[in-house]
Amino acid sequence: MRLRHIEVIQALLQTSHLGTAGELLRLPVAEVEAILRDAEDQLGFMLFASVRGRLQATREARELQVEIARVYEAFEPVQRLASSLKQYQAPPLRIICTPPLAQQLLPQSIANLRRNFPDAPCNLASQPTREIVKSLLLRESDLGLSLHNPDHGDLNCEVLAQGKLQLLAPHGWLQPKQKYLSVQELAGQSMVGLEGHDPLSVMLDSKLQALRPAPVIQIRVQTHQMMRSMVEAGEGLAIVDPFTALGARAGGLDVCPLSPPVPITLYSLTLKNSTPSPALQALLEIVTEKAAAMLAG
Repeated sequence: MRLRHIEVIQALLQTSHLGTAGELLRLPVAEVEAILRDAEDQLGFMLFASVRGRLQATREARELQVEIARVYEAFEPVQRLASSLKQYQAPPLRIICTPPLAQQLLPQSIANLRRNFPDAPCNLASQPTREIVKSLLLRESDLGLSLHNPDHGDLNCEVLAQGKLQLLAPHGWLQPKQKYLSVQELAGQSMVGLEGHDPLSVMLDSKLQALRPAPVIQIRVQTHQMMRSMVEAGEGLAIVDPFTALGARAGGLDVCPLSPPVPITLYSLTLKNSTPSPALQALLEIVTEKAAAMLAG
């Protein structure tokens, strides 16, 4: 059997009518009938019998139906790929960022990019910085966005924007119009901690543990977004990046920077000696602008 035979048999199984099958396949009725007869001649048995003006599948055709469905299922990825290749001539932008940046900054930046590059496909992922480095080195990603500098010899690390760590507290915990909170005021407070050994987390833990009495940290989580969720659940205070703080403020939590301020930096990560495409270069400019606007606000 040839693929054309299978297409005609499948269409007739779906429609039970030569004319409707012809419309489905965009073929003349005579050609559909000729292909069906050729298939039956090769197989040596009838596939359809005419009953009251419709084609009724024989027992043999019904048994073939299961295997024909498997052929179509296997063929579907080829059709999707062909459609993708037809629709997009440029390779996709493969962007990977840390979780705080995946909430607002990256989605809004991609939306802006697509106004100027509407046909540019994008593959987006969110991972910790160590996984971002691995993805870039394996050439699985073109651009990484992180709040940590991995200081890797094979990567370019560029500063895009700078901000300050923010305190999250339940609504009403801060005084009205309070502009900042002294680190000393966290002494003895119930807080949500962050698991991890990046330099910023280690430095922050050191500052907190030096307070007397030290904050009580009974819950540690893996991301700043989870810290926000624990504060919303009433499990204490948390110190998070400014991008997570933006969403938390919009969600009703109290937010303010620490005093003295604890700076945090947004970095772009790319492979050394790589040349960014026009779309990727445009995205970097948009991310830089968008991050500066968010942090200024």
